[in-house]
Amino acid sequence: MTQVTDGIHWFKLPMSPDEPTRDHINVYLIRGDNGYLLVDSGWNTDISFNTMHNHLVKNGISFGDISQILVTHIHPDHYGMAGRIKQLSGATIAMHHLEEELIESRYIHMDGLLHETDRMLVANGLPHDEMVDLRDATVGMEKFIMPAYPDIRLRDGDTVTTGEFTFRVVWTPGHSAGHVCLYEADKKILLSGDHILPRITPNISVNPQSIENPLGRYIDALKEVRLLDVELALPGHDEPFNNVTARIDAIIEHHIQRNMEILIALQQETKNTYEIAQEIIWGNGSKFPDLPPFHKRMAVFETRAHLDMMTTEGYLDVLPRKGIIYYRQR
Repeated sequence: MTQVTDGIHWFKLPMSPDEPTRDHINVYLIRGDNGYLLVDSGWNTDISFNTMHNHLVKNGISFGDISQILVTHIHPDHYGMAGRIKQLSGATIAMHHLEEELIESRYIHMDGLLHETDRMLVANGLPHDEMVDLRDATVGMEKFIMPAYPDIRLRDGDTVTTGEFTFRVVWTPGHSAGHVCLYEADKKILLSGDHILPRITPNISVNPQSIENPLGRYIDALKEVRLLDVELALPGHDEPFNNVTARIDAIIEHHIQRNMEILIALQQETKNTYEIAQEIIWGNGSKFPDLPPFHKRMAVFETRAHLDMMTTEGYLDVLPRKGIIYYRQR
């Protein structure tokens, strides 16, 4: 556990629910007058739990010292263990009200969400056999989540305080409908969750649980955060970083370049989302056929997010054909 600044400790939990990897999820423990604020929680696995427990014990802290848990968004690596920690600590759980609305369909009664994902993949051009693999890519992950509903439902502009720190809630939709960042204006600190990461761009997808035009909303939220005076950003993955404005500019430029790739793919003929996704070079220079099923699903839905934004902005026309959506340059 590392003290990144006075009163804020940072520790890493395994990114994978099954075993430790080089990738990790960041968890932050923030000192308060009446206990600690925990920001995000990791997967609900013995590996993650024991890692967190060991970090706390080495620093003379117990689970009972945690009085608040704030979930930036309910993706399993950020939310999975929140319910378990609440049981041990009695802490309150806070999250954006839009995230609460996603819990039941995502982690408790999932048949409806799987059916919607099935239909959306087909509408985006997936052949049936490949659609099944992509739809079911995350089936079983729910066993690593202990669902817990919030005691406090956050909205944009709300205040979360520990006494020593006073954070403003900044609603930053895109990666998830109710994703939030926390901004400490006096100390110029931003807990950025998955909204701004120092070296990779977060997945922004059109999926059954996404907000309308998620990429457009995401970029608008980036521009809002860009106006904040931030000296230290504490992200959900990778390392804390300082050059927030430059990083936001780089992320926006990445999405502009991705739009250009899509326009090039549509120069000669109309295509559906699946066909366009196969012409894009993905992270680390990967081609679509080489991606594992879950990453293929993210690639298709991320491509769709670009297509929705470009349609909204007037660059593309939508042409439904026999239940599949095609696009052409306007």
